[in-house]
Amino acid sequence: MAADTLITLDKAAFLAALPEGGRLMGLDVGSHTIGLALCDAGWSIASPAHTHKRSKFGKDKDALAAFIAQQSVKGLVIGLPLNMDGSESPRSQASRAFARNIAILGLPILLWDERWSTVAAERAMIAQDMSRAKRAEKIDAHAAAHILQGAIDGLTMG
Repeated sequence: MAADTLITLDKAAFLAALPEGGRLMGLDVGSHTIGLALCDAGWSIASPAHTHKRSKFGKDKDALAAFIAQQSVKGLVIGLPLNMDGSESPRSQASRAFARNIAILGLPILLWDERWSTVAAERAMIAQDMSRAKRAEKIDAHAAAHILQGAIDGLTMG
């Protein structure tokens, strides 16, 4: 991990690490896939990008680094799966471990409460009359967009 890479739950610290703003990438980290989403540099709207099928961490890191460079991403928002009472779970610890590992890329990382993100994403896709097969294929990227949208709303609206 780069010694100065920020990993935080604190919106103010994340904002301070990005004084000029820039494009953010949201990640919904699962055990088999990573959903990816992007927002514009002005932090207005998040959109699903794609779902990355996980393999060995080195390959995942290289694929994410290439996508980050291609999209000019300046910061990462990683979903932190919390229990309904706000406590952490083994999945929370896995997301924190992923954040520590991906910090090698040197981008500031905001951990964002992702409770209900998959449910919200699925409801939105059902409302769009998306087939079950398409939903299964796209759910992780849509959940990442939900996480990222919550974060950019929280960052820009206080």
